[in-house]
Amino acid sequence: MNRFEPEGKLFDSRENQGYISSADGLRDAMRTGKIIEARVRLCDKERNLFVDLPCGKGYIKNVEGAIGIKEGTTKPIALITKVNKAVSFKVKSVEILPDGSVFAEMSRKDAQLECMNEYVNKLSTGDVIPARVTHMDSFGAFVDIGCGIPSLIPIAAISVSRISHPSDRFKENQDIFVVIEEFKDDGKINLTHKELLGTWEENAADFTADETVSGIIRSIENYGIFIELAPNLAGLADHNPLLPVAVGERASVHIKAIIPEKMKIKLNIVSVCEDGCEMPPLRYYIKSGHIDYWKYSTDSAPKIIETKFY
Repeated sequence: MNRFEPEGKLFDSRENQGYISSADGLRDAMRTGKIIEARVRLCDKERNLFVDLPCGKGYIKNVEGAIGIKEGTTKPIALITKVNKAVSFKVKSVEILPDGSVFAEMSRKDAQLECMNEYVNKLSTGDVIPARVTHMDSFGAFVDIGCGIPSLIPIAAISVSRISHPSDRFKENQDIFVVIEEFKDDGKINLTHKELLGTWEENAADFTADETVSGIIRSIENYGIFIELAPNLAGLADHNPLLPVAVGERASVHIKAIIPEKMKIKLNIVSVCEDGCEMPPLRYYIKSGHIDYWKYSTDSAPKIIETKFY
């Protein structure tokens, strides 16, 4: 397993549990410089983190909680939100207390610095990497690309099919894949996601004219209703005054026509589901490697939708 995984992915592994279950295991991790994980129990008023260990307790001083805490470039919320979650760290010291329990001092910042130097700084724009969704805002989804290092997927880069909020596509703690889009001057990294969900032709190949399928209503316009058939594919249905609909509802739709040269799918709404809308699992067409260029649009379409990573 990659030692620079997003936080939480190492926690349940036999190797990790072996390291955190005894003083000898923790000392071995310290001696070898191993990055390991444990769950945060408390963040005190000084923003120090206290970590539960099977053999005792761990302590992460506030300035060791994340890159940028000491300098003020990382906000304290980055530590507060770690309570009840597994965090990555490197062991700095191990002590046996008078009651026989173990007390270890750790540094999450050191794990992040190693991740930056040995992994993130060696990435290039266009590289496809794993990530884990940590939290979402109206403008995008924040993800962990390794050892708790945060990056942003702007909402427009999540999928071709437009969504009103990242929670329409993701859930917290969801494991996903992303593409490195930009290394910014301030050290932050912007990501994109839509390029991994297939082109128009790849998505349209799963559908046939005259069949009835399920979709999600994403937008209601004066000229029609956009219905998502897949995260990177939407069709347009006419308004039906006898069938009121709302954004976010799941609908049964009849496919009237699929027109590759215009990248259009014409739909009729058959019925609307009243039981809410469960997100279908994401289907990735690319999960690893590198992308230099991605073209969503068909060769015959007048509109070109593309991404260049060079």
